[in-house]
Parts: sequence; C-alpha cells; structure tokens
Amino acid sequence: MAEGKTSITEGRKVCMKTPRVGHPRYTSEEIATRAKALYEQDIRAKVEANNEGKYLVIDIETGDYEMDKDHFVASMRAVEKNPDGARFAMRIGYRTLGHIGGKFMETKK
Repeated sequence: MAEGKTSITEGRKVCMKTPRVGHPRYTSEEIATRAKALYEQDIRAKVEANNEGKYLVIDIETGDYEMDKDHFVASMRAVEKNPDGARFAMRIGYRTLGHIGGKFMETKK
C-alpha cells in the first residue's frame, strides 16, 4: 500500500506507511532473543498469573510493553509510544502468537 493510504481493518481505520521488511537495527533473531530475555527477567512475574491468553507487545529497546486481549490494540499502543521501536509480540501462556488451523497448545508450567 502506498504511503499515506488508509485501510479499513475490521472497522478500524489505519494509516499505512510504506511497508518495511524487518527492522533496520536488529535481525529477527536479535529481537526475539532480547524480548524473551526481558519477558523472563522483568515482565513474566508481573503479568502471567492473571492474563493468560492476552497479547503482549514488548519494545526491546525501552523494555516497555503493552498488553490487551486484542493483538491489534496492544500493537497500536506500542507503536504510539515509540514509532521506531523494535517490537516483539507474544501471547501470554502460549507457545505461539496465533495459529492456522489446529488448536493452541499451552506452554508447560
């Protein structure tokens, strides 16, 4: 989609800028590794007990995170805080963010 065009996604108007593949400062592996470390060291104890199934978006540069039952909402709040941030999304208590067919499998506790 061209820069400045808008898109309607499930009733939400979204301004789309020129798509960027990857992140200019980090590889996908670096983002995942840093986010998982932040989650284990600083975030898990604060959020996991009462929020299973919610989406968590972590900014690996600031350590800030957004959580919501709606992935889109959590992501947009994270972007508003730091538009150029390197973010990683996960679903609390699950191995994957989403699925195609099949069913979600909970993480082993």
